[in-house]
Amino acid sequence: MSIDVKDLPPAYQAQALRKWAEQERRKKRPPLPSPADAEPEKPAKYHNKPTERVTPAGAVLRFDSQKEARRYDELAALERAGEIRELRMQVDFTLQEAYTDGEGRRVRAIRYRADFAYWRYDDPPGGWVRYVVEDVKSRATRTKEYIMKRKLMKERFNIDIQEV
Repeated sequence: MSIDVKDLPPAYQAQALRKWAEQERRKKRPPLPSPADAEPEKPAKYHNKPTERVTPAGAVLRFDSQKEARRYDELAALERAGEIRELRMQVDFTLQEAYTDGEGRRVRAIRYRADFAYWRYDDPPGGWVRYVVEDVKSRATRTKEYIMKRKLMKERFNIDIQEV
């Protein structure tokens, strides 16, 4: 059988609420972690600083580096000006399908993720004919793996990756 606090006289209600508040204060609760207590984050592999941008529609876009975010700003301005269209970010290309070898082992697919892809208008002769794939690179991020994937993109899709 439990008693509802509302059924008690006002003096006893106040006493019950004070006692309840005191019990809550005495309870041992783990303190909330503060940013100062957190372990220092491991520095980024290529010393990049992740950056965010907010679109006019209110969406938050996250970029791996400040350089990539600046390039997005430039491309968004070009799209608003009508010089490019269908700007897409983080576009995936499958360079080689997955397969099972003769011994039954599964070999994973080779994929490449471009930073940006869009259509650029070429004046003569035919309009929107050039598909552009861009990747924001620094000296450190031009790895052997990236160079191999760049060659496969040219062979498989006949697309030259533009490095910015």
